Amino acid sequence: MIVFPAIDLIAGKVVRLERGERSRCTVYSDDPVAQARAFAEQGATWVHVVDLSAALEEDEDACAANSAAIEAICRVDGLSVDVGGGVRSLKRIDELAGYGARRIALGTVLVTEPGFAEVAARGFGGMLVADVAARDGQVKINGWRDGISRSVESVVGELSELGFRHLVFTDISRDGMQTGVDADAYRRVAACAGFPVVASGGISTLADVRALAAAGPDVVEGCIIGRALYEGNFTLAEALEAAGQGAAQAGARSFGPSAAASGEGAGDAH
Repeated sequence: MIVFPAIDLIAGKVVRLERGERSRCTVYSDDPVAQARAFAEQGATWVHVVDLSAALEEDEDACAANSAAIEAICRVDGLSVDVGGGVRSLKRIDELAGYGARRIALGTVLVTEPGFAEVAARGFGGMLVADVAARDGQVKINGWRDGISRSVESVVGELSELGFRHLVFTDISRDGMQTGVDADAYRRVAACAGFPVVASGGISTLADVRALAAAGPDVVEGCIIGRALYEGNFTLAEALEAAGQGAAQAGARSFGPSAAASGEGAGDAH
């Protein structure tokens, strides 16, 4: 199972939101590139980057700072980058692909503009990821602020028919709360999609990582871990081992808010 350490960005800073709420924001680092390098040094092969400023439609300067950070993260040796947040046009997909992103996640436009989703799927194929977030089984869009009165099963089934073969599913009620995972929820989503999903939201212990890995590669392709790493619940090396990836590189070190904030080897997000 792939471990995707997360880097959530607002105005070029590494942050975490609780339940997607902008007012409940914690800043962990002013140096997202250093954070990405730290993840790579600790054994990560992928990193999950979210442009929250774009998703929340913040001002131009905030979005520009995030774009610069994303482009720089894509140049970090040894890391493949999965990036999303506010991707609503073919032009933006082209920009992110030009930065070097390996996967690009689409969220809101998948349900508000199904015609666009179909065109994007045809043009970019396996590079695209469907990013679906839900609270109490109902899909949320626009930075998780708005509901659409549609179930997860309905949306995921439709996206699968369009040809999407990568999907991140976020349980909003658990995101950033370290309340643990609901492995059964990912089984249901994967069964509906017809392919394994990336789990996001609520991972707080190594037992959560093991539970997702135990669901099997046909259910869970990977898991996104953010706050649990930043708060020092466990190290990235431990998470990689729990996921079945083996120990991280020799000499890798754990990190917490102080290391991230100081830019020491960097690391962190989602």
